[in-house]
Amino acid sequence: MSIDAVPARSVDYNRVFAQAIDRLHEEGRYRVFIDILRNKGQFPNARCFAGHNGPKPITVWCSNDYLAMGQHPSVIAAMEEALHDVGAGSGGTRNIGGNTHYHIDLENELADLHDKEAALLFTSGYVSNEATLSTLARILPGCIIFSDELNHASMIAGIRHSGCEKRVFRHNDLAHLEELLAAEDPAVPKLIAFESVYSMDGDVAPIHAICDLADQYNALTYLDEVHAVGMYGARGGGISERDDAASRLTLIEGTLGKAFGVMGGYIAADRTVIDVIRSYAPGFIFTTSLSPVLVAGALASVRHLKASPVERAGQQAAAAMLKALFADAGLPVMDTTTHIVPLMVGDPVKAKRISDILLREYGVYVQPINYPTVPRGTERLRFTPGPAHDEAMMRELTAALVEIWGRLELKKAA
Repeated sequence: MSIDAVPARSVDYNRVFAQAIDRLHEEGRYRVFIDILRNKGQFPNARCFAGHNGPKPITVWCSNDYLAMGQHPSVIAAMEEALHDVGAGSGGTRNIGGNTHYHIDLENELADLHDKEAALLFTSGYVSNEATLSTLARILPGCIIFSDELNHASMIAGIRHSGCEKRVFRHNDLAHLEELLAAEDPAVPKLIAFESVYSMDGDVAPIHAICDLADQYNALTYLDEVHAVGMYGARGGGISERDDAASRLTLIEGTLGKAFGVMGGYIAADRTVIDVIRSYAPGFIFTTSLSPVLVAGALASVRHLKASPVERAGQQAAAAMLKALFADAGLPVMDTTTHIVPLMVGDPVKAKRISDILLREYGVYVQPINYPTVPRGTERLRFTPGPAHDEAMMRELTAALVEIWGRLELKKAA
């Protein structure tokens, strides 16, 4: 060893990790995941195990199982039948051993739901966004993706992993989007990526107007419908079905884990586009496929909601009632046109405090939404009332929130 050499200082890994966690605590946005079990067939009733000597009954107010289809008898029966028919797992990737007939049937149902030629299943909505967007941009030489600034983290990850150039346009700002499109070479491939329902603010994209710009500037379109499939349209095809816009979109992406109540993600598009993603996307090729048990449940849910408007109507009525109760009580409910009911708090520590009091004292579970899910200073509670939340539950929730707002001396609505 040279006399001038200085021994390298060893890294204190545990200290680095501890500091990272400490920063989250200091900022009031350390995430705590509730220890919970739902009660079969009794949603939104559940049991909470956190901080109790045994399970405590609670009411769930923030589930993305918007229509309680995860508890629907036909869904449960289909999963039980599949389990006893083919067993638990899929056997691996679909290329190796996982392409069960359930997968094929569900993809056909989803293609039909969105009036597309084909569909492709993924293990989650996150994976479907990340894998599809990253693959599309790599296939198109020199592609530029135009992304709404409020797009989900999975879309942002897919765009980043593609290695392509991106342009971020202000949320739902058509003038800004057109300005960015017009500034690029007309010969360059372009893709506009956006969502239908933005789940934190509860607003909706102007799909037709974005498609008009796509037509004008020769761009492809990619619509994330995860918070809308099952919820809107005559058959649950989402905002694009409700607004008669599905045929104008290049790709529609959705999830099976929210309104459909099970698990998984998918895309629907022309057959050639689907074949490209199937053949080139590592996130599809090298991942064990969904268990046929899950696929069978999702298949039953999709088929049921295609035929039944009852759950959608019940959910919309529940959301409208809760918004009205919050507003009449002077609570700072955000104005939305969708099933999302956000209550603005504006502080991460206070949002967590309200959530803790609701759970501990009132048996109400609603998770605080903090940065980076929403911008700093816009922290909130996000309620998702469903068809099984009755008026008595809503009035009890409203009264609890009014009491807590007074106790913590929080600002009420103007």
